[in-house]
Amino acid sequence: MSDSITFISRAAPYGENNSKLCMDIALAAAVFEQKINYVFLDDGVYQLLSNQSPEAIASKPVGAALEAFDLYGIENVYVDKNSLSSRNLTQQELVIKAKVADSDLIAELIQNSKSVINL
Repeated sequence: MSDSITFISRAAPYGENNSKLCMDIALAAAVFEQKINYVFLDDGVYQLLSNQSPEAIASKPVGAALEAFDLYGIENVYVDKNSLSSRNLTQQELVIKAKVADSDLIAELIQNSKSVINL
């Protein structure tokens, strides 16, 4: 078991608070120098899309917060290959570079983490 914390973000970026909550908790953990794995899964992959216009629904874009991951030392960012594929999305459409991960790698991250936050 490693000393990392794995965050799994499954929610679409707008309409509910889970995506922001997951991100806020991960950033707070990173401030305390925790090793973070951050996984975008299911509708969570929509958080990664560039060129979003959430102002139309009186929301703030999540792209700026995602770009702060590097500043906080969150380097292990993954996006589920099957979630991208089933939504007809490509890695080129993403606002940040995320490692494309298959289900085996994601299962390994979960199994080897000391804690898993799944929102």
